[in-house]
Amino acid sequence: MELCKDTSVKMNDGHRIPVVGFGTYAPDTVPKSKCEEAVKVAIEVGYRHIDGAYFYENEEEVGRAIREKIADGTVKREDIFYTGKLWSTFNAPEMVQSALKKSLKSLQFDYIDLYIIHTPLSLKPGDDLCPVDENGKLIFDNVDLCATWEAMEACKDAGLVKSIGVSNFNRRQLEMILNKPGLKYKPVCNQVECHPYLNQRKLLEFCKSKNIVLVAFSALGSHREERWVDQSTPLLLEDPVLNALAKKYSRSPALVALRYQLQRGVVVLAKSFTRKRIEDNFKVFDFQLTEEDMKAIDSLNQNLRYDLCQQFLDHPDPHNKDVPVSVKLNEEEIEALSSI
Repeated sequence: MELCKDTSVKMNDGHRIPVVGFGTYAPDTVPKSKCEEAVKVAIEVGYRHIDGAYFYENEEEVGRAIREKIADGTVKREDIFYTGKLWSTFNAPEMVQSALKKSLKSLQFDYIDLYIIHTPLSLKPGDDLCPVDENGKLIFDNVDLCATWEAMEACKDAGLVKSIGVSNFNRRQLEMILNKPGLKYKPVCNQVECHPYLNQRKLLEFCKSKNIVLVAFSALGSHREERWVDQSTPLLLEDPVLNALAKKYSRSPALVALRYQLQRGVVVLAKSFTRKRIEDNFKVFDFQLTEEDMKAIDSLNQNLRYDLCQQFLDHPDPHNKDVPVSVKLNEEEIEALSSI
């Protein structure tokens, strides 16, 4: 498939998802106004896929940025593909639609293009996004994800969302949904951490076999926020192979990493708060990696996860088997955690 800035992939429900998306997560140190401005710049540059989440606590700003670019004639609402996410404190089926409506209210949208379960691990319902006990450990909730999925299906039937999917699911969790009796809609996507150091080869093969789109977050490594990321991990964009290929094509290492995902059939998310980088990252369509280049990048896989989220390892979900915490994970650990 020839790739260009307007390229989109048809999902299993017939709707299409643009192959390059703009991520809106920002650490607490980044003012929300900066995220709002970045979204406007991204739309001006040509991004039409905007990836957001309730957990990011900036949907009001993101929605305002999109509406402003609609108001000034840059885009129409139907040109924008917005992804929202159901946060883990709302996984209980009776809370799903109300959580979605909170996002719709913040965004001031009539519908969301794609709504996904943010993580398969459920947290205690309440106002705290990450509820903890007196020992600082997360307080989990026991929720049947099949029931959560039925509530997601009801949101689609109600016209509040066009497509529904999942995020951070491993193969077993995906199979649990796919094999659910009375399944009405398959997940259209699975959004996971995916980059040359963690290429998710097995999960990608499985998703392709089920016609589920794999969407890559942290495709350029990571934001390296201290509360989520081990600061001793290597910087992906300093990798010698990526830099050699960047020199070969007169591109940045970031563009090489993004192009790698597109040529694997992965939808990729890029994030930045500076105009130049936002513009540069969208220049991923005007060069192509050779088969040898792709193999060289494949060889970089270390099963190295930046977003460890070690707290989630205590979750009782039987589909999330307990594994040792480490930075470099083996294949079984990768399957167990699947980009939590």
